[in-house]
Amino acid sequence: MKRICVFCGSRPGRDDTFLALARSVGAELARRGIGIVYGGGRVGMMGALADAALEAGGEVIGIIPHALERAEVAHQGLTALHVVISMHERKAMMGNLSDAFLALPGGFGTMDELFEALTWQQLGYHAKPIALLDNGDFFAPLMALLQRMLDDDLLTIESYGRVRLARSLDEILADPEMAQALTLARGVRQ
Repeated sequence: MKRICVFCGSRPGRDDTFLALARSVGAELARRGIGIVYGGGRVGMMGALADAALEAGGEVIGIIPHALERAEVAHQGLTALHVVISMHERKAMMGNLSDAFLALPGGFGTMDELFEALTWQQLGYHAKPIALLDNGDFFAPLMALLQRMLDDDLLTIESYGRVRLARSLDEILADPEMAQALTLARGVRQ
């Protein structure tokens, strides 16, 4: 089955906008037959994403560090829940089980996961597409920072170009590299 690793917040955000975004992404990915790999939480945007996908009949695989499982934030109703020792192991497993990456709004954890995926791609550890789903210009400051890195010759144009910013899930899934990654994944996994 084709799968997208979704990075998003474990908090709900200031208003219902972020939860609504997570729910719509979860439901739509499930409707399209695209499995979700995510951080395994039952709270905040992560919980909303997983619940919506499961309600729509989708596959949802969670990967959560043991410390967070002990804190009782692990989602117990997933297709599969993997409990790992560390955040490093979590991110590696998330990457291994996914064909592409999608970042929704979130905090430090979301940014950590996003930048690790970007760094791994830059170093050639994977060639999987990475997209940011913008919501209310959430990622505008990040894109301005990346532009500054590019302007100051701290980032190559090739690396800068790896970051796909979109306003809708349809736009992301229509991206040729994303579509190719998900098409090639069909039938590869059990």
